[in-house]
Amino acid sequence: MDEGYIKFNCNWIQSNEIALDKVSALNTWRNIMYQKGLIGIYPDGIGFGNISMRCDKKTFLISGTATGGLSTLNESHYSLVTNYNLITNTVTCEGPLKASSESLTHALIYECSETTNAVIHIHNLNLWNKLIYKVPTSNEKIAYGTPEMANEIKRLFEATNLSKEKILVMGGHEEGIISFGKDLEEAGNILLNQL
Repeated sequence: MDEGYIKFNCNWIQSNEIALDKVSALNTWRNIMYQKGLIGIYPDGIGFGNISMRCDKKTFLISGTATGGLSTLNESHYSLVTNYNLITNTVTCEGPLKASSESLTHALIYECSETTNAVIHIHNLNLWNKLIYKVPTSNEKIAYGTPEMANEIKRLFEATNLSKEKILVMGGHEEGIISFGKDLEEAGNILLNQL
């Protein structure tokens, strides 16, 4: 099982904690997702789920790698993604931790939807089974956290009503579901309303 592992080249600029005021909204919704078991850790120790928020046109804050199993996060558990390149499979981030393994996927959602300011990736097998092929669903042969998945996100925006539904199932990432919205509340409520 390769869940939770970074599959991109990470240019990590290690720095001090992210400002607390920037992570308080993220923590509110991350806590809700964690308490509902939508973000967490498997018995084998592999964490799952992540959350991000756009900071400006080119950057976003995202939960750091290997934080899924922590019951609460603080400013030392986030990373600021400042650049990405699908051709070289590279993410540039800065902060106390490396960015989540899903950073490229989040980046493409922000790129494809200028009105999106928040993205939440959760795991839930029952919801995944309920929604697969009923909402926009990525190709089951495409692995998470790869340039291919990022390009699949772009395809879903172009070929489906993803921009309207704001939720997708990751066909090749069992249990993986992503929602997004104009803010964290919209992205979070899309998921909660489906449960």
